[in-house]
Amino acid sequence: MSKKKIVSTPAPSKANAESFDMLFPILESVFNEIKELSKKKQDGPLNEAKVKMANRILSKAQEILKDDPTVEFLDLLDEEVFPTNSDAVLIIAQFKAAMEQFKGKHYGWNGSDYAWKTSD
Repeated sequence: MSKKKIVSTPAPSKANAESFDMLFPILESVFNEIKELSKKKQDGPLNEAKVKMANRILSKAQEILKDDPTVEFLDLLDEEVFPTNSDAVLIIAQFKAAMEQFKGKHYGWNGSDYAWKTSD
């Protein structure tokens, strides 16, 4: 078996860590709401307001993840051809997973408390 290559990414700034802490609960909320919509009507399209609101959150997540290798797999929702509820769930789930992975790399026990490992 080959060994997994661990990709080292730079530690986030304190501002990025604070942005993460503010943004992640909002991302989870949007994910849960759209997931509920998808259960009721999988192929129903999102409306313009929901797409714009979700993209505002997703674009902030992209900024936080700009130095992380997962960012190349994260696309915003299409604002011209509105995605279906199930497509939106998939896209937002990818962001959620990337954010959780990011936190797993840069947040942990520092000897006395759980905290972000920041560059500053």
